Amino acid sequence: MNIYDIAEMAGVSIATVSRVMSGSDKVSERTRQRVLDVIEQSGYTPNVFAQGLGIGTMHSIGILVPDISDLYMSSAVSYLEKSLREHGYNCLLGCSGFDSEHKAASVQMLLSKRIDALVLVGSTYSGSGASSEETEYIREAAAQVPVFLINGAVSGDNIFCSVCDDRQAVRDVVRAMLSFGRKHILFLTDSHSYSAREKKAGYEEALREAGCPVDEALMLHVPNRIHPVRDLLLGGESIPPFDAVIATDDGMAVGAVKYAKVLGRKVPEELYVVGYNNSSLSVSCEPELTSIDNQLEQLCSGTIDHLMRVLDGEEDVPRRIVLPGSLVQRSTTQF
Repeated sequence: MNIYDIAEMAGVSIATVSRVMSGSDKVSERTRQRVLDVIEQSGYTPNVFAQGLGIGTMHSIGILVPDISDLYMSSAVSYLEKSLREHGYNCLLGCSGFDSEHKAASVQMLLSKRIDALVLVGSTYSGSGASSEETEYIREAAAQVPVFLINGAVSGDNIFCSVCDDRQAVRDVVRAMLSFGRKHILFLTDSHSYSAREKKAGYEEALREAGCPVDEALMLHVPNRIHPVRDLLLGGESIPPFDAVIATDDGMAVGAVKYAKVLGRKVPEELYVVGYNNSSLSVSCEPELTSIDNQLEQLCSGTIDHLMRVLDGEEDVPRRIVLPGSLVQRSTTQF
């Protein structure tokens, strides 16, 4: 027995059942009683609401990230916490790591705290894309509370996603590099997440459109750390010559800038470098880094807007926000 069964038996929507269980005043007394009667007759008492039925919302939102030390994740948490506080909600933060079992366990931990909604930050929660089994724990959570993903996409009822169009953003930058005569473009990534796959697809599509070969030797999986990337490129005898670099995070791009500094390669005259996320790292290196801004603050504010609308009982809330990436040009390119 789950929330979908309750909704069907009561002849109402899932959102209406959620409103009844959270104590919302957006439900008529007649409908509220019908739902409560079905809950009582079925013995349905989900953990997150078992003690909360009849006493209203807990005004707590769970936020889960894989690694709070990551600049992207910590920035997202900061935006989310500030916005939720303005709406009168408290935040419960969890750090899941990247292991599937730990992610599922972290979700259950937050649900046990009787949260009103769950926000997952990071495309790691979208799984590898190979199987929906990896994300089943998210759909199970969505049977209890609304679930919101930032920088990731998972299908299912009561799940809402906010993403940047990473594929188009990278495709546009690679097209620009090619138009400026850069023919051997190195692609650096540190993961196989949903976002990383989209960026890689944009890179490959731009090359194919221009009639350029997609060289696997120019697509490197590296750690997202500045000095390891620098050292890897310096010792990369097996890496073909390259005249441009695009990385899926600013940290890797800064590593490429430091590699060029050691070798005396002029940036951007001899080497274009573009990062991703437009983080503080992009203005902390010399020359300052051109980076794609994935609109994280806007993704977070849009997520909270939709979250509030869902908790207020609206039923026409969009399931997906897609924002375009924006290139912030600094000194590592000459577009």
